[in-house]
Amino acid sequence: MKRLTPYLLILPGGLWLAIFLVVPMVFMASVSTQEGNVVDGFAQTFNFANYTNTLALFQTQFLRSVGYGLAGTLIAIALAYPIAYWIAFKGGARKSTYLLLVLLPFFVSFVLRTVSWKFLLADEGIVLAPLKSLGVLPADFHVLQTTVAVVGGLVYNYLPFMILPIYVALERVDPRVVEAAQDLYATRTDAFRKIVLPLSLPGVFAGVLMTFVPMTADYVNAGILGGPQNTMIGNIIQTKYLVNNDYPSAAALSFTLMAAMLVGIFAYAKALGTENVLEAAAR
Repeated sequence: MKRLTPYLLILPGGLWLAIFLVVPMVFMASVSTQEGNVVDGFAQTFNFANYTNTLALFQTQFLRSVGYGLAGTLIAIALAYPIAYWIAFKGGARKSTYLLLVLLPFFVSFVLRTVSWKFLLADEGIVLAPLKSLGVLPADFHVLQTTVAVVGGLVYNYLPFMILPIYVALERVDPRVVEAAQDLYATRTDAFRKIVLPLSLPGVFAGVLMTFVPMTADYVNAGILGGPQNTMIGNIIQTKYLVNNDYPSAAALSFTLMAAMLVGIFAYAKALGTENVLEAAAR
């Protein structure tokens, strides 16, 4: 019975993943090679041309999505690391309060938060209208339906996913180690570069995974804050599924996107060196 205990413990989670992840993925893989329409039905013809055709048609949206995801992730790191560092080392007894403030936006719907930015950044909104009336900005200046608006929305919505893992990694850094380095005549910059930063890499690694993947597949921000020239692959997949009812093409696009992100994640892990990350996390 003791030998079966570990398997019994993972059984509920395993069943959950099998039913709600593996089964849908297998079904979607089958749909991606079918042909037909919603009127006459779909038939399995193993038409793998769905993959090549959709990739050829929407390669611009694929590249744009990856570009937006990379840009948003890099900006999120630049913003999240100082915030997480300050909370971890300077937050004191109010760390929980600061973390609550970081998580506070999650108490509001994702879509509602994005729509609120649309009102703030509108041409005659509460931000741009006063600046235009004062002559600070030209009358034809606009932010909505631009790359800046879409990437800004992505960073805003997913920033907490970068802050939290970095904070957890920094929280584990013993301040006495940093003090010891400074006692050995290391400057603050050297202590950060050689001690704090390497020990926080597991948090950065986790933060990148938690932000890059949903940013690249996101369609809400591009749909609300962007325009036709900012369409991401997620918007194409949504349209294929819910508007055109072209399920095979949508499934093929979904699998292509997932495969591209997996390749990117493995390349990122290889470049960063997961062994070094795990060694830093174990210290």
